Amino acid sequence: MQEKKNSMIVKRIVDGCMTILLLCLMAYQVTGEKLHEWIGIAMTALVILHQILNRKWYASFIKGKYNLYRILTTLVNLALLFSFFMTAFCGMSMSGHAVPFLYGMTKVSFARRMHLSMSHWAFILMGLHLGLHVPLITAKWKLKDRGKLMLASLFCCIAGYGLYLFLKSGITDYIFFRISFAFLDYEKAGVLVFLENIFMLTFWAFIGAQLASLCRILSMKKEAGKQ
Repeated sequence: MQEKKNSMIVKRIVDGCMTILLLCLMAYQVTGEKLHEWIGIAMTALVILHQILNRKWYASFIKGKYNLYRILTTLVNLALLFSFFMTAFCGMSMSGHAVPFLYGMTKVSFARRMHLSMSHWAFILMGLHLGLHVPLITAKWKLKDRGKLMLASLFCCIAGYGLYLFLKSGITDYIFFRISFAFLDYEKAGVLVFLENIFMLTFWAFIGAQLASLCRILSMKKEAGKQ
């Protein structure tokens, strides 16, 4: 029991570190090219560690029944893993500092466009991934109805502003391969860049949390219908 608890703590720490590094990677105009590459290497290492820690999930991949929630989490996790892989592969293919010996593994023109798109898909999917676990985490919190309402309202307001920033940022052009270069504001304060990324990530976490809640409601209705 204690071993399982310790393993869960380690997983949560790794998830937290991955989220922080993702926010740093999305703040390219703050970190600069060299640090961006090294953060990318650290992120790649954490992704690999994350897969090792979750090896039991892969072992049970074809076992048991798939309800709506399990199907959704599986699709998001696989899409997230693919986007991480493509982001890392294309990033290393353009590396001039961290792993320059891997430069040219694929055409730079392809790598640039794919890296831009996949990195933002990873950002979106990471938000969904985090959000899908929110109901499970908050279920353990002993909050009164008023506290739950205040927390949900705050979460909703932050998510709403995050949606506004997301639409304003032009990320939709990146993820659908409409342009090959990101247009970044190098004059914007670093703190503001991180805050805006947190708001946008919160929006996708909010969507993930709502989808998880919807899956739970539909599952409960299905079980009630069987009785």
